[in-house]
Amino acid sequence: MKKTIGIMIMGLAAGLTACSTTEQTAAERLKAELACLAASETYAFGHQDAVMYGHGWTPVQDDGIFRSDVQMIAGDYPAVLGLDLGGIETGSGENLDGNDFDYMREAVRFYDSKGGIVSFSWHPRNPLTGGDSWDVSDDGTVASILPGGSRHEQFIGWLDAVGEYFKSLTDKDGNLIPVIFRPWHEHSGSWFWWGQSHCSREEYLALWDLTRRQLVEECGLDNIVWAYSPGAGCDRDGYMERYPGDGMVDLFGVDAYEYGSNEEYAELLSSTLEFMAELGAEHGKPLALTEIGYESIPDPEWFTGTLDPAIGDAPIAYVLVWRNAPDRPTHFYAPYLGSPSAADFTKWISSRGVLLLNDLTTN
Repeated sequence: MKKTIGIMIMGLAAGLTACSTTEQTAAERLKAELACLAASETYAFGHQDAVMYGHGWTPVQDDGIFRSDVQMIAGDYPAVLGLDLGGIETGSGENLDGNDFDYMREAVRFYDSKGGIVSFSWHPRNPLTGGDSWDVSDDGTVASILPGGSRHEQFIGWLDAVGEYFKSLTDKDGNLIPVIFRPWHEHSGSWFWWGQSHCSREEYLALWDLTRRQLVEECGLDNIVWAYSPGAGCDRDGYMERYPGDGMVDLFGVDAYEYGSNEEYAELLSSTLEFMAELGAEHGKPLALTEIGYESIPDPEWFTGTLDPAIGDAPIAYVLVWRNAPDRPTHFYAPYLGSPSAADFTKWISSRGVLLLNDLTTN
C-alpha cells in the first residue's frame, strides 16, 4: 500500500518543491518534507514534550543540550517534538503541563537547528465557563466565540496570542520556523468543549475557518502546516464528516490510544490507516499518527509486537506518542532508561528503520 500511494505523494512532494527555495514559505518546505517522509519506506518517531521533562525528572539543559528519555535509551532524540499551547490564551508564562513558554521556544529553536520537526496541539480553557478544555458543561461554547457570540472578541484575543507566539519562533537569522498546528483535535469524540456532541457541524467548520483566517490573514503567518486530527473509532464517513476542506488542511492525522487488548487496538489502527490512505490519495494529503500510545506500556514488546504490525506499510510521515509525566510514575508513553519496554523500543527503531532526529538530516 505504501509504495502505491507513495507514488501519488511523491508527486505531491515534487510539486511542493518545484519552486525555488527563495520562493517557498516555511510551511511549504515542511509540507514537502512530510510528503517525502510519507512516501518513503519508513517514518519518523515523535514524542510529546520530549525535551521538556521526562519520567521522574524536570527540565534539564546543559550548554544548550536538552535531556530526553528517548535520547538516553536510543542515543538520539525523537525526530518530531510535540508541544502544547494550552495556557497561552490566559497570558500565563507556563502551559497546562507546567512548561515555561520561553523554554519551549528554546526547544523549538534547538529542534529547528538540528533539522527536526515541531508539532503544536492546543488545549485552551473553556472561554464560556472558565473551565478547562474538558469542561463540557455548556454546549454553547463554540457558538459563543463565533462572530456575534458573547465571547467572540475574547477569543480573537486568544488567537492573536497564539499568533504572536508563532511569530516569536524564529531561527538565528530571524526566519520563521515552520510548525505543524493541530487545532480542535479529537473532535469526533465529545470530551472537549469543541467535540461532536457540543457543537454542530456548521459551528465546528466555522471555528476552524475563524482560527485559520485569524492566524494566516490577520496575523500574517506563513509558517503553519495545518493538521486535521479526529480521534480513532470513527469510520471513513465519520472521519470526513467535519473536514474543513482541502484548502484548509495540509495533513491527515488521527489520535489513537490503546485501552483494551493488543489485538483490538491493532485492528482499529490498521483499519483506520487503510481508509486514511485512500483519503490521502484522493485529497493529496500525507498522513500521520498525530497522537498515540499505551499508558505505562504494560506489554514490554508493544512496539514490535503490536504497533509495528498495525502500521504495516501505511504511508505515514510520522508517529507521535504522548508525554512522560515527571510526577506521575505510570503516566508515560515512551520508554525511559531502565523501563521494561526500552529494549523492544530500540529493536523497533533499528529493525524498522524508524527515523530519529539525526536521521532527518541524512535522508
